[in-house]
Amino acid sequence: MVLFFAIQLATIFTIAWNFKDYFTYYYAFDTLLRVIFVIKIANDDSNPGYKIAWIIPVAFVPIFGGLIYVLFGSQTLKKKTIAKMTRISSDAYKTLNLKDNTVSKKLEDEDKTAFVQSNYINKFANFPVYDNTYTEYLPSGEIKFQKMLEELEKAKKFIFIEYFIIGEGIMWNSILEILKKKVAQGVDVRVIYDSFGSIEVLPLKYEKKLESMGIKCAVFNPFVPVLDVRLNNRDHRKICVIDGNVGFTGGINLADEYINAYELHGHWKDTAILLKGDAVWSLTVMFLTMWDYLKNSQTDILNFRGTSHEKYENAGYIQPYSDNPMDSEPVGETVYLNIINKVVDYLYITTPYLIIDNTMLSALCSAAKAGIDVKIITPHIPDKKYVHAVTRSYYEKLIGSGVEIYEYTPGFIHAKTFVADDKYGIVGTINMDYRSLFLHFECATWLYKTKCVGEIKEDFLKTLEVCERITIEQCKKIPWYKRATRGILKILAPLM
Repeated sequence: MVLFFAIQLATIFTIAWNFKDYFTYYYAFDTLLRVIFVIKIANDDSNPGYKIAWIIPVAFVPIFGGLIYVLFGSQTLKKKTIAKMTRISSDAYKTLNLKDNTVSKKLEDEDKTAFVQSNYINKFANFPVYDNTYTEYLPSGEIKFQKMLEELEKAKKFIFIEYFIIGEGIMWNSILEILKKKVAQGVDVRVIYDSFGSIEVLPLKYEKKLESMGIKCAVFNPFVPVLDVRLNNRDHRKICVIDGNVGFTGGINLADEYINAYELHGHWKDTAILLKGDAVWSLTVMFLTMWDYLKNSQTDILNFRGTSHEKYENAGYIQPYSDNPMDSEPVGETVYLNIINKVVDYLYITTPYLIIDNTMLSALCSAAKAGIDVKIITPHIPDKKYVHAVTRSYYEKLIGSGVEIYEYTPGFIHAKTFVADDKYGIVGTINMDYRSLFLHFECATWLYKTKCVGEIKEDFLKTLEVCERITIEQCKKIPWYKRATRGILKILAPLM
């Protein structure tokens, strides 16, 4: 940033000195251009917080403000990319049998409030609700790792793996050994990883190494050192599908810090969910849709539907769904808001980042003011100090409204979970920040009256035992210079 502003000042000085006779004309042109950009930003359909964050640099940073906005300001992908992915997704969604609304109708008859939440996901994320699915909440990376190894060993037909971060080490190398063995057995093994997410933990062109082992591989948005709006959009999903009958998702990536094989930011607390049965079909479709987009292929998705006929009685309702930056529909945020606005007893949330817009902030505060027991766990040891400073900037307002804030004192909590009223739960990849809610490809599982809803609540209450509750007195003792810094970072939070 220092270098950036130094270059800017030097450029302005050079122009003013060498072209002083024309500087007035240049400055008038630059000002007009920035005014046009500000008007454009103010009138687009993006989140108001995102608009404010961009208006400030555009309005007050001569020369470079407008250029940076042109390169990075767009929240959506390019039109050509959107058209291609929309076509692929549209074909895939047809295979989800959305017209068969038997389970949805059953949910409507049982609980109209739950049906309304589920129906939104069905209509705007295009993923249906299921029953007949076994769910198991996995309260740590270590447990998820062992479960994943066990299930991978059972694979007969195919293994699909899609993760934001894959890093060489104990966790990934153990998984890789099984994948190589399964390839030798004739199992179709495919891997997707995000280029930017894995840039520090995988060698360059790692996909070539995997392909040499017989593992099919695709890299999302390969990183190139060129300024490009595509850098904003990442594949933040975590999906593992085995034979179409078993699926994993949640916050846990395939790298050693997630299983505490080494200490990165203190003890790493994360969560995931294991699915068996009908709902795995949606995870399979998510993966193959992304695969076809990246590989420019056309898969007959129906060939990968699970073949297990096992019945899971009284399993509750399960709805895996994904969110993406291809449209202006904030599915991830709306699903969270739907739970917040319908809760009547308690709402417990874990999130590594609490960087929320005014709509989410108001919803949480209103719930607490109405007497709802609202508790949120955030990290005590951050992975990014400046981002955690923004998270803490919301504490005073939330606590003042009755929300209880706790920090996970052993280290960093990376889990993204909601649990409410012993009925509703969400386990997924969607952070409570602007990037997850508006810029990234994400996924999660909405749960209603499943066995694991109770397990999420139990784990939350157990985690509270090693957390520090933040008080309003602590918030008011923050020095003025820290408040000022957090205030500035808060305004720019949507760009982080």
